[in-house]
Amino acid sequence: MKKFYLALLLLATVFSVSAQEAATTPKSEDSAESTELTPNEARAQRGFFSKDLFVPKGQWIFGGSAAYSAHRNNNYKFTLINDIDSEGYTVTVSPMIAYAPWKNMAVGIRFGYGRSLFALDNASLSVSDVDINVDMFHQIKHTYTGTLFWRPYIPLGHSNRFAFFAEVQLNLSGGQSKVVAATSEIDGYQDYRGTYSKQFGAQIAIQPGIMAFVTNNAAVELSIGVFGIGFDRVHQIKNQIEEGKTKLLDTNFKLNLLSVGFGMSFYL
Repeated sequence: MKKFYLALLLLATVFSVSAQEAATTPKSEDSAESTELTPNEARAQRGFFSKDLFVPKGQWIFGGSAAYSAHRNNNYKFTLINDIDSEGYTVTVSPMIAYAPWKNMAVGIRFGYGRSLFALDNASLSVSDVDINVDMFHQIKHTYTGTLFWRPYIPLGHSNRFAFFAEVQLNLSGGQSKVVAATSEIDGYQDYRGTYSKQFGAQIAIQPGIMAFVTNNAAVELSIGVFGIGFDRVHQIKNQIEEGKTKLLDTNFKLNLLSVGFGMSFYL
């Protein structure tokens, strides 16, 4: 008799477990369907569309960067080059203005101007039986740039002070340079060669970086180029007689140490 009751108890237990599984299976499917993420929600989980407010919609951004450097060498020696007499300077200015039409995203424009002077009055190179002397080489150069950019901000965690950004740029550039160099003496008179160059270029680039607010409205930022595809064209005129042209198409996907940028911006 005990075996009969044990058999009924075991059978009742099996039926109750089966009934519970049947009841819970549709519920788990419904919950799986309800937790399925849309493409925008999946991107938001990666942080590209953060729910944290870093740059509010409608904010204006002003900023830029400036740099100046100068040098002077008097009878200076550098490795194999001796008797270097030179001087020069480089100055660059790059203002920027942007607007945030969406949360944590900004579009803007940046202008740049650069001027450099390099004046080499004397230098000599001696290797074995080869001696090379430079008596005069002067160059002055002006560059102009204009940039349209789109910049999304990705806050670090839930921070309101630190964020990454990935700036997509469309760059247009132009420039002029003048070179005067001493060549050789003709009938006791020094001969000079003059070259005038005009440059135009266009580039699409990606420049990620990191920024930090030092006050409620002022921030510093550091960026470096990692990708770019561009076109460059140079037209030269030598001694107002000879002409030369060069065209260059360049693509790179690497860290560009020449495009490291450091600046300051104000969010108003």
